[in-house]
Amino acid sequence: MIINTGCRTDIPAFYSKWFMDKIDKGYVYVRNPYYPSKVTKYSLDPDVVDCLLFCTKNPSPMIKYLDKLKKYNMLWHVTITPYGKNIEPNVPDKSKVIEDFKILSKKVGIDSIYLRYDPIFFGMGFDLKKHIEEFTNIIKSLKGYTKHCIISFLDMYEKVKKNAPHIRPPEMDEQIEIVKCFVNIAKENGIILHGCCENSYLSNFGLDSKGCLRKEFIEESIKEKLNVPSIKNKRQNCNCLLGVDIGEYNTCPHMCIYCYANLDKKIVIENMKKHDSKSPLLIGNFKLDDDINIAKQKSYKIKYEQLNFFE
Repeated sequence: MIINTGCRTDIPAFYSKWFMDKIDKGYVYVRNPYYPSKVTKYSLDPDVVDCLLFCTKNPSPMIKYLDKLKKYNMLWHVTITPYGKNIEPNVPDKSKVIEDFKILSKKVGIDSIYLRYDPIFFGMGFDLKKHIEEFTNIIKSLKGYTKHCIISFLDMYEKVKKNAPHIRPPEMDEQIEIVKCFVNIAKENGIILHGCCENSYLSNFGLDSKGCLRKEFIEESIKEKLNVPSIKNKRQNCNCLLGVDIGEYNTCPHMCIYCYANLDKKIVIENMKKHDSKSPLLIGNFKLDDDINIAKQKSYKIKYEQLNFFE
């Protein structure tokens, strides 16, 4: 099984103490975001957890715990964008994140850390020229520390339209120009450029659009083959193995104006007040009407005796 910590919130940046408490206890409870009374218990036993997926804008708080996490396979996606505090109010200075990326790369290995440069949008001082300049600087700084970079273009969800009316996703012709330039910049620095949920048409210009968390990438990271059940992804143009997400929406204090996971700043602040690092749930605790289930989990790793050497 794959345990994902990063689609709904930034656990490494803000909830690392809570996460490590769950690692020590060996299990975690997750509230269903669409059916709040349904709660599922997941084992964090390394025998059934094939990989921990982390997606963060600030890996620094988790770095001190890496030795305790050595019993797990890990794959890290670290997002570094060129935006300022008017867009990403609580994201640390990018030079600090770049240095932490390098530290993390040395500790987990170059196959287990990916750079994310997303979302890409125009407005508030950012156009094609500005993105090329900033992307070049970031990629050059991380040459030799990662093999992969993932990009995506802004999706205009209703909450994004409400919170960030002054930005827009690039038009298709602008996306093509960005991809052409970014592919060459990445290649010059020994990095492959991938798209996250992007139009497959962009593969005509060098972008790998097959999925940024697909099975092969996890296998490359953990150095083992996986036999994963075939499950249709609900996200359009997504072929990724996202796994079980243990986070919760409306809990990320980065407060990025383009965020799809936060509805409103006030809700995030209220949820943060309910957080307890000792609670089995990320926010709050059990309720009287909770319907608690225990997940059926097993490892996806292909055992030696399952391998067919005559294929």
